[in-house]
Amino acid sequence: MRIALLPGDGIGPEVAAAAREVLRAVAPDIEVTEHPFGGAAILAHGTPLPDKTLAACREADAVLLGAVGLPQFNAAEVRPEQGLMGLRRELDVYANLRPAVGNGMDLLVVRELVGGLYYGARGTRDDGTVFDTLEYHPSQVERIARRGFELARAREGRVSSVDKANVLETSRMWRRVVTEVAADYPDVELEHALVDAVAMFLVQTPDRFDLILTENMFGDILSDEAAGLSGGLGLAASASLGDARPGIFEPVHGSAPDIAGQGIANPAAMLRSAALLLEHGLDRPEPARALERAVDAALASSPTPDLGGSATTDEFVAAVLTELT
Repeated sequence: MRIALLPGDGIGPEVAAAAREVLRAVAPDIEVTEHPFGGAAILAHGTPLPDKTLAACREADAVLLGAVGLPQFNAAEVRPEQGLMGLRRELDVYANLRPAVGNGMDLLVVRELVGGLYYGARGTRDDGTVFDTLEYHPSQVERIARRGFELARAREGRVSSVDKANVLETSRMWRRVVTEVAADYPDVELEHALVDAVAMFLVQTPDRFDLILTENMFGDILSDEAAGLSGGLGLAASASLGDARPGIFEPVHGSAPDIAGQGIANPAAMLRSAALLLEHGLDRPEPARALERAVDAALASSPTPDLGGSATTDEFVAAVLTELT
């Protein structure tokens, strides 16, 4: 098994090093190779996604990403985040999985990742009007819906499909296609809900949800809300999957350049992403569960400064390795 590791920017190389060390302990037969990506790749190669990096990702069984983003590129024409959007598109990882566990909630957000507003036509008209286009093809909705229903079968068997069907044509099509797909899964309970209502219910009664299925922008927002309610973005992991390998696995937090190089970055989200990689990317559920338990134990025994503790990144990793042995 081969993993393409993209350390990226800011604290990315630090949490990537942590993941590499832990993966060596939990799955020593896996080959890990590092490749430039994001702002670091722009500085070295003039592009956030060099051809050699893309080729290595295509050939790998899974891609593990640290973080992207540097302040000096915020207003630049070529930005680190463009590499991430391009990689998702090139690998066609259309299903983004965002678990949110903690503080009374245990849900999974399944977000369509390569369509919708973020990938539609955009521009500026002669009169100064700026536009971004939200569009979906029914086939895009069908495949993410089937992924959601399949995942729900392994959970509590409940899908909450989220849209804005009272306003948007794309949402009305989304609701129709999801309903059609649901007919093939009579063992899974389906409810339709408007995105604004779901945002409120997540705050009030998060335990009412098991699996949230939604489009790209709604999923972007709701998954961050769920992460905040379950412990914060610093602990949140994600998996982005297509119909074949490789998938992309990455923490949800940013590159945090303000603490980069200080040795205090919390690697928990990166290590949880590595656990998702083991489970969904390499079909190794047992080491994935062991790693998840080890990270949970380390969060209790060796919290980093962002969690009110004093452990360094290396000390947190040591605590994880102790739990694994």
